[in-house]
Amino acid sequence: MIARIARDTALACLAIALVFFLFKRTLAAPLGVLGGGLLIGLSFWAIRGTVDTFISLQSSVSRRSGEAAKVDETGRKSPRFALVKFFTRHGIVALAAYGMMVRLHVDPLGVLLGVTSLGIAAGVEALRDLRWRRFL
Repeated sequence: MIARIARDTALACLAIALVFFLFKRTLAAPLGVLGGGLLIGLSFWAIRGTVDTFISLQSSVSRRSGEAAKVDETGRKSPRFALVKFFTRHGIVALAAYGMMVRLHVDPLGVLLGVTSLGIAAGVEALRDLRWRRFL
């Protein structure tokens, strides 16, 4: 399901970029949408990595049942790195958005539309799931 949402996010971002280009008729418009899609992809990567790290940490602790879990010695990422990545993603995304809008002069509305592509993909996935359910 996560892979479908990621794929649908990319497709929604490309479709929004095409429609926004036809509406604005400037190159900065679709670049802003693609930049917003890059920002939401960066944030999605950080959140998914953090959740995956904590799930693997929890499963290794539950398997050992009482032993102290040494995650660093097994080659997996430490929970400290996951927390740093999770909390610094806001600063990284803000810096990237600033760089795109101020330095590259992309359309701010396009950046906002690109960021909403994840919400559109999640909505499509929810509707896809509702289509197969039966209401009693």
